[in-house]
Amino acid sequence: MASKPQYKAWFESVAHPGERYELDEIVYTDRDGGLLQVVHDMDELRKTPADDWKALFEARDHTSEWPYGSGVWGKKEWVLPCVQPDNVVSMFEGHSNLFWAERYGKQLGLEALWIKLCGNTHTGSFKDLGMTALVSMVKEMRMRGKPVRAVACASTGDTSAALSAYAASAGIPAIVFLPRGKISLAQLIQPVANGAIVFALDTDFDGCMEIVKRVAEKDGIYLANSMNSLRIEGQKTVGIEIVQQSEWRVPDWIVIPGGNLGNVSALAKGLDMLVDLGLVTKRPRIVCAQAANANPLYRAYQRGFETFEPIAAQPTLASAIQIGNPVSYEKAVDAIQRYDGVVEEATEAELAEAAAEADRTGLFNCPHTGVALAATKKLVARGEIGPQDHVVVISTAHGLKFVDFKVKYHEMRLEGLIPEHPNPAIELPADYDTVRTRMLREIELRFRE
Repeated sequence: MASKPQYKAWFESVAHPGERYELDEIVYTDRDGGLLQVVHDMDELRKTPADDWKALFEARDHTSEWPYGSGVWGKKEWVLPCVQPDNVVSMFEGHSNLFWAERYGKQLGLEALWIKLCGNTHTGSFKDLGMTALVSMVKEMRMRGKPVRAVACASTGDTSAALSAYAASAGIPAIVFLPRGKISLAQLIQPVANGAIVFALDTDFDGCMEIVKRVAEKDGIYLANSMNSLRIEGQKTVGIEIVQQSEWRVPDWIVIPGGNLGNVSALAKGLDMLVDLGLVTKRPRIVCAQAANANPLYRAYQRGFETFEPIAAQPTLASAIQIGNPVSYEKAVDAIQRYDGVVEEATEAELAEAAAEADRTGLFNCPHTGVALAATKKLVARGEIGPQDHVVVISTAHGLKFVDFKVKYHEMRLEGLIPEHPNPAIELPADYDTVRTRMLREIELRFRE
C-alpha cells in the first residue's frame, strides 16, 4: 500500500537558499534582514499527478466540508499543510466572482475582459485570502505553546479589517495602527466593530509600519503585515482560482493594483505552482498598476529596475496603496521580470474616470480597481494588450468601502477633478408632469442609439 503523502513547508531566505526556519517560529526576516518566503516540498507535491490535483480542487469547490469549502483551504496542501483542521480560522473566503465585463471590454476594444471581484468576500477585500492563512497559523502556534500574545498590523484600511475579523473569530487579541485621517470611514469602523485595539497615528502608512515592526520585535506581538510571508500563501490562491475558473486556461494578461506589493509576488507564486506541478504550461503577463501619487515601483521600472528609491507617497484616492516604501519590492520585481511584466501608473483623474466608466456597465469599483482599469486602458490604447487577448483585472476591494469617494465624484466635489461621468440625483417637486417630462428627456439623452 502506498504511504500517505507527507506534505511539508518551511520559511526560507530569499537571498540565502538553505537558511530555513519552521513555520511556527516567530521570525520575519533572514539573518541579514532580508525577506523570507514559504517554500514547499515540491517533490512530495509532484507525486500527485496534475489531473488528480485538478479533480481534488474541483471536488472541494463550494462544499461545506470543513475547511475545504474555502477557496484557500480547498488547496490546503499547497498553502499551509501543517495547520490542523481544528485550528483553521476561515469564513469560506475565496470563490469570488470572475465577472465577464462584456460591455466595458467592448468600450476598451477587448473581446475577453474579466474582472476578478476579490472584494466579494467577508470583509470586502482580497486581504481575507492572506489573513485566513496567517491567523490560522497563529492559532496553531498558540496551540503548540508559542508565546504569541496578540497579532498586529499597520494598515491603510483593508488589512486591518481582515486581521480584526479573523482574529475576533479565533479569539486572539488584534492591534491595528492606522494613519489618522487617511482611510475611509468604512475601513476605520471595521476593526473598531470587531473589537481590535485601534491606534490612529499622526503619520502615513510607512510611519505606522515602523511602529508595528518595533512592537513585533520588542513586545511579543506577532506581525501580520505582508512582509510576513504566511500572508502570501493565502493570497497566492487568487491566481490559481482565476485559472481554475477559466477551466484551467491561462489568461494572456493579469492586471493587479500594487502598493506594498505583496499581492504581486503572491499572484506570481500561485501561478508558479500551477506551472511547476504541471497543471498548466503557459504563463500570463503580469501588469502592476500604481497610483501616480504613490509610484516607487513604476519609477524603478522606468529605470530598468537598476535602482530603487523610496518616496514620500502623496495623497491619493486609492488610499490603500498610498505607500512610498513597499516592503515586498524585491519580490515584486522578481515576479514582474519572470512574468514579462509591465508596471503602469494612473493619475487621480485617470483612476476616478476609469472607475466611473466601468461602473456605468454594472460594476461598482473601488478606487484601487480604478487604478488597474486605467492601466489596462492605457496598455490597450498603446497596442501592448491586443483586442483578442484574454485579460483579467483583479478588483481588490468592494466599492461600498469607498462610498465617500463615489459620492464626491458624482456630486462633483472631488478636489482638483472635474468629473466626466457625474450622475447626481435629480431633485424635483413631486409632480407627475414635471417628473415625466424630465424622465423622458433623460432617457433620450442617455440611451440614444
